[in-house]
Amino acid sequence: MADLDAEAHFVQDIDETLQAGTWRWTGKRPTIRLRPGSNQALAYSIDFAIAGSTLAQTGPVTLSFFVNDHLLDRVRYVTPDRRRFEKPIPAEWLAPGKSATLAAEIDKLWNPPQPGGKPLGFILIALGLEHLGLEQQVSERK
Repeated sequence: MADLDAEAHFVQDIDETLQAGTWRWTGKRPTIRLRPGSNQALAYSIDFAIAGSTLAQTGPVTLSFFVNDHLLDRVRYVTPDRRRFEKPIPAEWLAPGKSATLAAEIDKLWNPPQPGGKPLGFILIALGLEHLGLEQQVSERK
């Protein structure tokens, strides 16, 4: 979220204000657009946090992770903490050199108590594609 060109990749629901030089608040479905050079051995990767103050109001939340609108996985979180989610992407979901979208959708937004406050999702630290190492590729074939 702190890369110099990060905002050029934002599609929706990612706050323009960089907090503490490292993270941004999200809305319901933060989405970015990338152009991978390959569709082989790539993983969806996201670093994020669920704030205790938001979880106190919403209760447990479920995040759904998408690649080009394909549901990659869905995970329920019951405690606040910093998290990392990473999962291999089926090669047929991406086309080399073509634009791709990555998204993470939260099922419940936190509504601030002050009138006119913007509903918030979660804290987004990083979202993108990772190249799988040979060790990970082998383990995924088992």
